[in-house]
Amino acid sequence: MEEINMFLDEAKELMDKALKHTGIEFNKIRAGKANPSMLDGLTVEYYGITTPLNQAATVNTTDARTIIIRPFEKKLIPDIERAIINSDLGLNPQSDGEVIRLVVPPMTEDRRRDLVKQVKNEGEAGKVSIRSIRKETNEELRKLQKEGASEDDIKRAEEKVQQLTDSHSQKVDQMIADKEKEIMTV
Repeated sequence: MEEINMFLDEAKELMDKALKHTGIEFNKIRAGKANPSMLDGLTVEYYGITTPLNQAATVNTTDARTIIIRPFEKKLIPDIERAIINSDLGLNPQSDGEVIRLVVPPMTEDRRRDLVKQVKNEGEAGKVSIRSIRKETNEELRKLQKEGASEDDIKRAEEKVQQLTDSHSQKVDQMIADKEKEIMTV
């Protein structure tokens, strides 16, 4: 029975991680509002080491449309600008020698619909990941049954795994709905 609980705990932990990952991916999808997390994943060369942007500069928003990047060293400005231009963000950096400004343009209706599709695809990927965890956990539980665990215990455990799967899938659906609302709000 202890092994069964261990598998259930591990399944919950993995599903929580899948949920968190889906949230991180949603944060990368910009909804027309400036958000420092839009730049997560952007890296620059800092003393010969590839470093995340938020460790080489402070990143803040001044208003709903502007991101300000203040590098810890001014010599990083060209590298940061290059990283932004080479990214798929579609933003044009403007520098005054002290800070870099990114103005997030308002989105068109078509762009909003494209982003909603992207959100739904990311959400579906999160749900696929959750279902995959359910499948792997159920396979491990069946192995335990072959090794002598009681059939009733395995059935109860599989029901708990299904409940975890359902609740995490509902959370992903809610995240999709919230992000869709955020994107479609002008």
